[in-house]
Amino acid sequence: MIEEWMKEIKAKSPPEGLGMILVHNGIVRATSKKGEPVRGMLLGHDEDLLRSLVQEYSRKDGIVGIRVWINDGNLKIGDDIMVVLVAGRFRTDVLPVFESLIRDIKTRVVREEEAL
Repeated sequence: MIEEWMKEIKAKSPPEGLGMILVHNGIVRATSKKGEPVRGMLLGHDEDLLRSLVQEYSRKDGIVGIRVWINDGNLKIGDDIMVVLVAGRFRTDVLPVFESLIRDIKTRVVREEEAL
């Protein structure tokens, strides 16, 4: 998935507009944020809100591509939770969008998240 996304973005982006691609791959940990052991997690998300956020962030100056995948369902330790890719011109364009988008996904898009 990630390699396909990168090839697609490289092929569609103007050479002067693409200087960085960042990828986040969130994985289910064996402990909660509080350090307590977990067996997994139950995860859902709001696809319409996700689509809206991706469109919003894609319009930011210097951004040439964003891709997001979220793994809904009953996830076990080691499973992928999400993959987020942000591509753009400069580090100063890409990093803030990358961080803000991941934060918005975790706080606004993901729902029914609970440790099992």
